[in-house]
Amino acid sequence: MDARIPVIAQHLLLIERELRLQGWWDEQAPSDNALASEQPFCVDTLAFEQWLQWIFLPRMKHLLESDASLPEACGIQPMAEQVYGGRRKQAQGLVKLLGDFDQLISGAA
Repeated sequence: MDARIPVIAQHLLLIERELRLQGWWDEQAPSDNALASEQPFCVDTLAFEQWLQWIFLPRMKHLLESDASLPEACGIQPMAEQVYGGRRKQAQGLVKLLGDFDQLISGAA
């Protein structure tokens, strides 16, 4: 078992918590069509926070629960910085959490 799994699982919960605190957590799932986008981060069909909630978090949780190999790198923080450039103060906590996640995945943390 990868020794990072408990820390990564906890970190995913922190990301979910921050999305909820910011009011960026949806109770209603996007359409199947929106979720099936082939664009990176589903930029053509979802807001970034929707992508985090409906694509990223479930996929990462699935990897952890199925004991699958984790990615060797993750670059979510730069995308978050771009998306939330106009709302830096509001998104500061989420951007930091995503940067910390990137480091956890790469083994730098």
